[in-house]
Amino acid sequence: MPKIIENLRDQLLQEARKQIAERGYTGTTIRSVAGACGVGVGTVYNYFSSKEMLIAAFMMEDWQKQLDAMAALPKDQPEALLRGVYEALCAYAAGHQDLFSDEGAAKAISLGFAPRHRMLREQLTGFILPICKGDNAAFTAAFIAESLISWTMEGTPFDTLYPVIDKLIS
Repeated sequence: MPKIIENLRDQLLQEARKQIAERGYTGTTIRSVAGACGVGVGTVYNYFSSKEMLIAAFMMEDWQKQLDAMAALPKDQPEALLRGVYEALCAYAAGHQDLFSDEGAAKAISLGFAPRHRMLREQLTGFILPICKGDNAAFTAAFIAESLISWTMEGTPFDTLYPVIDKLIS
C-alpha cells in the first residue's frame, strides 16, 4: 500500500523554493526535491511534469497573491492605485530575485518570455485602465503598465515615475 503524505504538493513547492534560494536553478533538480521530501522522483512527476513546471507553480501562486492585492486597491485614487501596482511588482520581483538573477533560470524561461510578458502587461493594464481617459485610454493604460514593469526591473523609485505618469492620465 502506498504511503499517504499530507499536503505533498505544498511540501514539494516549499522544498523547491528553499533549494532555489540555496542552490540556484541549476543546482535544484527533481531528484533533489524528491529526496528532501522523502518521495521517489516518479511521485514528483505525478504533480509536476518538469522542474520548470514545479518552479512555475510556486511563482504563479505568488503572482496570484499580488493580483489579489492589486484587485483590492482603490480604483478612484490614481496615485494610490499605481503605487500599489508598482509595490506589488516590486514585492514579486524581490521575492523571486534568486530566479531572476540566475543565468540558468534565465535561459530556461527565455523561450516563453514574450507570451508571459504580454500576459503580465495585459493583467496590469486591466487594473490601470479605469484611471485613464480619452480615445487612447487602452493604449495609455498599456503604456503605463509596460513602463511600470520596466522601471520595476531597474529599481527606479515610484516617486520618480509618478509625476510623468500623472501627466499621461491627467
